[in-house]
Amino acid sequence: MFDVLQLHQALVAAARPSGAEHTGIAKVLKEMAAPYVDEITTDAMGNLICHKKGKGKKVMLCAHMDAIGFMVTGADKWGGLSIAPIGGFDPASLINARIIFPNGTRGIIKAKEAAKTLSGGWTSIKMTDLYVDIGASSEKEAMKKVSVGDLAVYEGLPQAVAGHKIMGPYADDLIGCVVLLLAMEQLESSKYDVYFVFSTQEEVGCRGAKTASLAIKPDIAIATDVCGCDDTPMQDGKNRVIFLGKGPTVKIKDASVICSPALNEQLKKIAKKAELTVQDEILLGGGTDTCSMQMSGPDVMATCVSIPTRYIHSPGEMYDWRDVEQAGALLAAFLKQ
Repeated sequence: MFDVLQLHQALVAAARPSGAEHTGIAKVLKEMAAPYVDEITTDAMGNLICHKKGKGKKVMLCAHMDAIGFMVTGADKWGGLSIAPIGGFDPASLINARIIFPNGTRGIIKAKEAAKTLSGGWTSIKMTDLYVDIGASSEKEAMKKVSVGDLAVYEGLPQAVAGHKIMGPYADDLIGCVVLLLAMEQLESSKYDVYFVFSTQEEVGCRGAKTASLAIKPDIAIATDVCGCDDTPMQDGKNRVIFLGKGPTVKIKDASVICSPALNEQLKKIAKKAELTVQDEILLGGGTDTCSMQMSGPDVMATCVSIPTRYIHSPGEMYDWRDVEQAGALLAAFLKQ
């Protein structure tokens, strides 16, 4: 059976920002998925569509394989790189984060001196107040190492920490990709016609899932992604609802979608029968590929199974590997029914 940590580490090592999935992560996922499906295709958006043929209704399971990242926009005379975000960030949380380019060039994100005196403090820092130091001493030297338009991601691989937790970059949403791999590994046959889709460009507008679902025309669509949790330390007085280690969540709604109550009820019944634990999820902000799939046709039942995660979009996202295994088992049980 796939090992969650080893699988996540292998995917993070190949992580690429939105729009560049084909240069790394897509190749790794294609190789991993190939033994468990009948055919794999790639569409014009770069979505990796893994088809396990069946005679029943079409089921689309979707996890996005793109990562948030950074694009070089220039360099100053001292060799510092200016960057633009690919995806959403809290700029203040990026200070001192280490990043890596596909060619192996490494750097650290720092704040310009002027930003340290902003009236709003760190909370008022913008992406334009940040730069990347790659060790270059001049613009000419910097541009020998990287070029305008080059993309970078967080450096470092996920590692085991206390309890059953794993911490590192890109749980969002490479751990969702792990869930799909776990599910397909456990699925010998299904009455459904199943499409496992590793989608592109979710972080910049859920674009890949939109084109893939329009082509597949699923009857049932389930996204796998991450969601925030409420058991973060040092949060006294917080209303604690979603916890690490108490199972994956079944989404009720977020800012972009109201999920199918009938499909959610079906998933919960399957979880109970399989002795799996699930939690209810309501997110007040954000969205996932669920929305794109739900709007791909007039009769699509759509929902999302999420992995509770702390510190989303940071270099140190944290989740419980038991939730990941349960999510994979839940989807496999759904497909086997």
